[in-house]
Amino acid sequence: MAFARHLLALLLLLAASSGRAAPLKPLSVYFFDVGQGDAALIVSPGGKTVLIDAGPPEADERLVPRVRELVQGPLDLVILTHPHLDHLGGMVRVLQKVGARRFMDPGFDHPSEAYRKLLEVVGHDVGQVMTPTPNPNNPEVPLTIGLGEGASLSIFWPRVPQQPFLKDTRSDPNSNSIVARLSYGGTSFLFTGDAEPETEAALLARSVDLRATVLKVAHHGGRYSSTAPFLAAVRPQAAVISCGAGNEYGHPTAEALQRLGAQGARVLRTDREGEVLAVSDGERVTFTTRKGNGPPLVVSGGPAGPSAPPLVDVPAREVLPKTEPRTPTPGTGPTRYVGLKGSKVFHREDCATLRRSKAQGRTIYTDRDAALRERRPSEDCKP
Repeated sequence: MAFARHLLALLLLLAASSGRAAPLKPLSVYFFDVGQGDAALIVSPGGKTVLIDAGPPEADERLVPRVRELVQGPLDLVILTHPHLDHLGGMVRVLQKVGARRFMDPGFDHPSEAYRKLLEVVGHDVGQVMTPTPNPNNPEVPLTIGLGEGASLSIFWPRVPQQPFLKDTRSDPNSNSIVARLSYGGTSFLFTGDAEPETEAALLARSVDLRATVLKVAHHGGRYSSTAPFLAAVRPQAAVISCGAGNEYGHPTAEALQRLGAQGARVLRTDREGEVLAVSDGERVTFTTRKGNGPPLVVSGGPAGPSAPPLVDVPAREVLPKTEPRTPTPGTGPTRYVGLKGSKVFHREDCATLRRSKAQGRTIYTDRDAALRERRPSEDCKP
C-alpha cells in the first residue's frame, strides 16, 4: 500500500514536471572595466557574439586578452556607437587579434585620425560594413538583428535616411550614438552610447517602447544625459555605469545618480565593482562583479513598476549569420570599381564604405575583369 502511494506521488510529480516549459539557455552581457570609456560583450544563448564599443586606447592590452578568453573565433558583429576615442580606442587591436565578420557604426563622419585608421582596418579585415538603416518598405520598424534562441538586438537610433542626423547639438557625434535594445524572454538591456538629451527627446517623440530591465547609462553618468523623462520611459531596474576611477570629468555626476535613484534603479559602476557580468535566464537578470562586493544582485525581467505590461518586440531580421548588404546609391555613369591602398578587395564606386573612408591611396578600375585580376570583390557592396 505504501509502495503504491509512493508510486502515485512519483507519477504526479513527473506529470507536473512535463507540463513546465524548459528553462531558457543563459544570455550573458559583460560590461568590461576599461577605465574612462565603454566596452560591452553580448554572448547570446546560441553563441552569437556582439561587441559594443572597445574602450580607450590604454585599455586594449586588457581588453583584447579578455575578449579572446570569452570568444571562440571571430566576433559575429562589432558595433561602434560613435566615433570618439574612449569608445573606439581598443577596436583596431580587437579586429586584428580577434577578428569580426561584420562591423556597424552610425555612418556619422568624424575627422579624427583614430577613426580614419579604424575605417581602414575595417575595410581591410572585416567582410561586411553595416549602418542601422531601417527597412525602407517599413520605415517605422527598426533594424532588428536576430541572435538566435529568441534573442534579438533592435537599433533605435540613428534612423538615416528616414530621419536626418541630429545637428547643432552640444556634441553631434554623441547625439548620433547608436541606441540599441537587446531582448531575451521577458528581460531586456538598453545600450545608449553617449546619447545626449536631444537623442533622448527624439526617441521619446517617436513613442518608441524604451522599457528595459537593464540600462547601460549614457555618457558614463554625465549630467546632461539620462534625463528624467527618458528614465521614466525606460524604467530600469538596474543601471550599469562604465567610467574610470577618479576620472577628470567627475563621472558619474550627482545629478545623474539622483535621477537614477528617483527611478529606483540599482546602480553598478565599473570604477567601483570592476567588470560587471549580467546573466539573463529570460525571466531575471543576475549580476556578479569582478571585485565581488556583496552577494549577487538579482532583478526580475521587465521594467520597474508593478503594473508594467509585457515587452513586445518586432520580428527579427535574421542577419546573423546571414545578412543583407547595404544598397548602394545608384550612379549616373558607367560603373567603375575602386580599391583602397593596402586592401585586398575592391568596391563599387558608389559604395558606402568608400564614401566614409579617409584613405588617400585609391586604384580606379574601369571594368570589373581588371579589378578581379588584382583583388577580390568586397562583401558589403558585392561589386
